[in-house]
Amino acid sequence: MCAPGLSLEEFFASSHERERPIYDIVSEHLLSIGDVTIEAVQVGIFFKNGPVVVELRPKKKWVAVTFKLPEKLTSPRLSRKVINASGSGSGGLWYHVVNVADVSEIDDQLLDWLTQAYLAVDE
Repeated sequence: MCAPGLSLEEFFASSHERERPIYDIVSEHLLSIGDVTIEAVQVGIFFKNGPVVVELRPKKKWVAVTFKLPEKLTSPRLSRKVINASGSGSGGLWYHVVNVADVSEIDDQLLDWLTQAYLAVDE
């Protein structure tokens, strides 16, 4: 289901060709788990299950895939410092970002992290 904002057609009309295939895989995966509201806005696409579960934010050379998990991951795939959403440094949810330059970089590990992010909303 799409929320108010830009239509997906409007969003992708001016996007880089790498963005649609990345969106398609992430969208298909999250929709296979359960209900998701998809909102396209100027800065990217938000997938929501209540709160935002996953963000796709286009950058010049990649799409930043942002998600929150109840634990802090350590992986060379993470492109930014992992920060605590509560600002306390412990507990709560942790923001993670993986830069995806090509759809081939969306593998089982990243999809598993997105599944965990979706399921963490219900906890």
